[in-house]
Amino acid sequence: MNARRLFRPALAAAVSALMTVAVAFAAGVPGDMTMVNPGSIKWGDVPPSLPKGAKLAVLSGDPGKEGPFVLRLKMPANYRVAPHTHTQGENITVLSGALILGISDKIDKSSEHTLQAGGFHSLPGKTPHYAQSKVPTVIQINGNGPFDINYINPADNPDKAVKQ
Repeated sequence: MNARRLFRPALAAAVSALMTVAVAFAAGVPGDMTMVNPGSIKWGDVPPSLPKGAKLAVLSGDPGKEGPFVLRLKMPANYRVAPHTHTQGENITVLSGALILGISDKIDKSSEHTLQAGGFHSLPGKTPHYAQSKVPTVIQINGNGPFDINYINPADNPDKAVKQ
C-alpha cells in the first residue's frame, strides 16, 4: 500500500480534530479554562482585611469559596501585612519587585527571607508569617479557598468592622 494513501486520511482526521478544537475554543469551551493577558487584568482595591494601598486581581476561581483560586497582589513600596495565618496553604510566586517574608508570629528580622522576581514560596496553612515590600512588588498567590487572613494580634486587622 502506498504511504501517501495512508497519510492522507490521517492528515484529514488531524485537521478535522484541530478544527473542532479551534471552533470549541473560539466558543469559550472547554469549561473552566481561563486566559488572561496583562492588559486585561482587572485590578481593584484590596479587601478591608488587608492594609489599604495595594491592588488585587482575581485571575481564576473565587477566593471566597471552596476550591482553587489564583490571585495577584500589587503592593506599593513599603507595604506591610502584619503577622497572620491562613487556614489553607498558599503558594506565592514573585512576579516583579521583591517580597520580604518573615516566618514568625511577630516582626523578627532573623526570620525574614527575601524572594526576588521569579522566586517561589510554598506556605502551609496555619503558619504564622508576615509580608512586606520595600519596592513596588507584584505577587501571585495560588491556593484553595476559602481564603482568609487571621491576624495574630487582632489590633493589627485593618478591617474596623471586625470586633477587636
